[in-house]
Amino acid sequence: MKQTKQLTGIIEREGNGYVSLCPELDIASQGDTIEEARNNLIEALQLFFEVADPSEIGERIFIDAR
Repeated sequence: MKQTKQLTGIIEREGNGYVSLCPELDIASQGDTIEEARNNLIEALQLFFEVADPSEIGERIFIDAR
């Protein structure tokens, strides 16, 4: 069964481009435009979930319980 979880994406301007971050997993990417930074972060997250051991995911994921 496939699980779905909503994650946060933060995109900030840095220099001439944009940096994107998923704080729950501490995964970052970048791009020349907001859309490119967003797409690159999604790709980085997909690759992480494809190769990461479930125990690594459990250790890295941070959920704010507020």
